[in-house]
Amino acid sequence: MSGTLQVVLALTGASGAALGLRIAERLASRGDVATHLVVSDAAHRTLRYEVGDDAPDRLRAVVRQVHEASDIGATIASGSFRTAGMIVAPCSMRTLAAIATGISDTLVSRAADVHLKERRRLVLLARETPLHLGHLRNMSAVTEMGAIVMPPVPAFYHRPQTVGDIVDHLAARAIDLLALPGEPEALAWAGDD
Repeated sequence: MSGTLQVVLALTGASGAALGLRIAERLASRGDVATHLVVSDAAHRTLRYEVGDDAPDRLRAVVRQVHEASDIGATIASGSFRTAGMIVAPCSMRTLAAIATGISDTLVSRAADVHLKERRRLVLLARETPLHLGHLRNMSAVTEMGAIVMPPVPAFYHRPQTVGDIVDHLAARAIDLLALPGEPEALAWAGDD
């Protein structure tokens, strides 16, 4: 497995489960990434509701290993398990608050805490609107700790034709923020007129 990049992907219960699925699919298409997946209890429900009953199977089919959200002793909960980064997509406000305050009571928040303490990339697709002051303070806190907060705000300069186009662009952007070595394709950020 030399040359394989270990990436942690977590889905939490906020709306936007299709983002997590598409990120997993894009990471799998690279061929050099082993994705370690954690899906919170609330995310299981959201994934089925928003994407379809086959979504959990589609997700499991493209990842290396699935970890139970309650297994805080999993490999990804240790700093000695080296990764190229972690993405939480979508990231609920509950998960954001847990990460911001260091509450490591689930594998998602524990793995995120490990990424922060080891100074590894942590990308949070914080999903809520509108935002109150507590949300903003938690975003500020995790940013000060080293995380990258990326609310999944769609871009329109690439003229998306479908919701799938928007999801795909956001997934590509989240992966780009991990700064993985040997990224096979560059994402065009400027619109063409």
